Amino acid sequence: MPNRLFWAILVCLLAFNSSFSQPPKPNSAEIFADVQKLNFLGSVLYIAAHPDDENTRLISWFANEKKARTGYLSLTRGDGGQNLIGPELRELLGVIRTQELIEARKIDAGEQFFSRANDFGYSKNPEETLKIWNKDAVLSDVVYLIRKFRPDVIINRFDHRTPGSTHGHHTSSAMLSVEAFDLAANPKIYPNQLKLAQIWQPKRLYMNTSWWFYGSKEKFDKADKTNMTQLETGVYYKSLGKSNQEIAALSRSSHKSQGFGNTGVRGEDSEFLEFLKGDRPKQKTDIFEGIDTSWNRVKGGKAIGEILAKVEKDFDFRDPSKSIPDLASAYDLIQKLDDEYWKNLKSEEIKNVIAACAGLYLEAVSADAEATPNSSVKLKIEAINRSQIPMQLNSITSFPSSMSTMQVTELKANEDKTFDTALELPSDLSYTEPYWLSQKGTVGMYRVDDPKLIGNPDITRQVKVTFHIGIGNTTIPFERTVVYKYNDDVKGEVYEPFDIVPAVTTSILDKVAIFGDGKPKKISVKVTSGKNNVSGNVALEAPKGWKISPVSNAFNLARKAESTVVTFEVTPSVNAEEVRVKSIATVDSQKLDKERTAISYPHISKQQVIKDAEAKFIRLDIKTGKEKIAYIMGAGDEVPNSLRQMGYDVVILSPSEINAERLKDFDVAMTGIRAYNVVKELEFKQAALLDFVKSGKTMIVQYNTLDDLTSKEMAPFPLKLSRDRVTEEDSEVRFLDPKSPILNYPNKITKTDFEGWTQERGLYYPNTWDKAFSPVISSNDKGEAAKDGAILVAKYGNGHYIYTGLSFFRELPEGVSGAFRLMANMISINN
Repeated sequence: MPNRLFWAILVCLLAFNSSFSQPPKPNSAEIFADVQKLNFLGSVLYIAAHPDDENTRLISWFANEKKARTGYLSLTRGDGGQNLIGPELRELLGVIRTQELIEARKIDAGEQFFSRANDFGYSKNPEETLKIWNKDAVLSDVVYLIRKFRPDVIINRFDHRTPGSTHGHHTSSAMLSVEAFDLAANPKIYPNQLKLAQIWQPKRLYMNTSWWFYGSKEKFDKADKTNMTQLETGVYYKSLGKSNQEIAALSRSSHKSQGFGNTGVRGEDSEFLEFLKGDRPKQKTDIFEGIDTSWNRVKGGKAIGEILAKVEKDFDFRDPSKSIPDLASAYDLIQKLDDEYWKNLKSEEIKNVIAACAGLYLEAVSADAEATPNSSVKLKIEAINRSQIPMQLNSITSFPSSMSTMQVTELKANEDKTFDTALELPSDLSYTEPYWLSQKGTVGMYRVDDPKLIGNPDITRQVKVTFHIGIGNTTIPFERTVVYKYNDDVKGEVYEPFDIVPAVTTSILDKVAIFGDGKPKKISVKVTSGKNNVSGNVALEAPKGWKISPVSNAFNLARKAESTVVTFEVTPSVNAEEVRVKSIATVDSQKLDKERTAISYPHISKQQVIKDAEAKFIRLDIKTGKEKIAYIMGAGDEVPNSLRQMGYDVVILSPSEINAERLKDFDVAMTGIRAYNVVKELEFKQAALLDFVKSGKTMIVQYNTLDDLTSKEMAPFPLKLSRDRVTEEDSEVRFLDPKSPILNYPNKITKTDFEGWTQERGLYYPNTWDKAFSPVISSNDKGEAAKDGAILVAKYGNGHYIYTGLSFFRELPEGVSGAFRLMANMISINN
């Protein structure tokens, strides 16, 4: 197994995040597998649309059984999905899902890539998808990744021939792959890419088909398979003690935000590849047929292959370090290759093998978790050679300053060398942030101005140290990213990324502020220091007509990461309007207008997103009641904060608190998104909730999916959920019951209230319901039948039960005015 595979699996089993740790050196079996991989020069690129679309069984099999370089190109980062583990949506969810894919690849030994396409939400056809994405831009990314990765074989997850039968993103990913397969070898296509990559023609293209595409296993069993290759992927890896399927399940389970925990299986297993185009192999079981996967495919590679074959043949499992002299010789020859692709790729692979054989531990640790540009960072450098092979540390080069320190030190066997140094950070050093979020893009595309970054999976970290290690007459550079680590009393040694942050960040605590009555409102701004001893002033910048008092607030923060909260009184404009307001700190005449958002979950590495510090203020014509709301959180959303902004008293109830005595204090009970999917206790609390409605109160249930419902009796009368959704956020809305109080009281709802919605109207609407329910509105995507299940209202006892599939969880946090007015009417239905 590749060494990262063993330790990533161990990490998963321990449920411990080590994304930035340097794991213990692999055992001899893992090292030997990496030596074998050095000798295999074939590659496979798997292409689909989203995180979690990939077939981890196939990726693991190619990477670990065939020893092929195996990549997954996900066209998007999954920004448009839902989030089962927290409130993050859109770009922040994309950051989480990016890291989940990176963790998945650590487990199944694949590599991860992305295009600039933004997951704008569910799309019902590829025509819409490619229009919003900007087809030419995404196609150019696919061509570039093919030229950069140079796959011998491309495998599509989806069928390019069936538009409209699945998610438009899915079909589009396959269509673009099929087109790019022919374009990548044409030098006239996207010629500017040839400054960074060479033209490339993959040998063949497949689709990873399965019974799912045929509707049932029975239909697939009867299907004509003369154009298919069957791969036996149910491999048991003896050195690891796990099956290929078990590894794939661990990888699949990395997608925790989507609830894709997976149980591994054992035994025989097959995958099917349908041949689409290229050079058709004669032996269907070998997709690499006719492709030279040895070192002979590279000019000057024959001698390298002979050395590495000897290393593989003579490998000593008791003492892998005996291979180092030959590996160093092979490294020297690799440096002489003319082909930069193979030179760069195999240099990194063989360096990892050499370090593993030697037990070579190299690390640069910052004394602090973060620093600001134009500051000095204290580093602890550690180097230890745990083999009998003579080595020396010749020098250390730090980046981004490119400063070299001569540090000629003999690395004797198992003698730990540590020393302290200081790293000066330049004043123009960029903040640590996802590169695809550093500039404003469009609904369908991220903006990435540096073409060298296109396709890269992760944040580009600029603060690094290169150790120049001498082995005989060979000097090998080993690059290490600077990290931060500390000891936790429970977890022990904990690694975190080292981040570059602004000197001061600010955050308007209410991202959407509702001014419904024209009266002044207190607005709080949090100010956080990125360095010691920082002082200045913070102000709110608002459009004309809005009054801010005071003009600015002073702050003085003595320690790094210290925060304070200042308050402004904001008086809205006379006219109804939506405005963007920014918070700006001034420190030593420098304007700092950024907000720092931290994302921290145990299954991914800690992330930070730097964005403009702003909020939406809405002078809104809205009337609300005095209802007290019990909110039962589901998968996670920001709706309670939005309700509080509307002036409601909102209390989040835990499932254990749902009983008649506790509920009598409230007027409305509201469940968060997917509550009936994720809150198991609701099965036993439903009677109390329905009794609450019968007593004269209101219950509002937000959308749930069809899968894993905790209770089949979610409503007082029968209703059946479906996959119906309206994805066109500007679709026409028709009023089915114009006299419904939901459309009339306390706010008169008009078509204007459905303008400016984001991403979609709603999802997972019921498609059948009891006659006790009254549908309120109707809408549909172009060319489809009407969807009437967006809001269903039923009188039950003396109260009202409302089921809604409308995307309030998206619209309210985005400050969509009409969504607030509609929600207020639903809450007040009993008045």
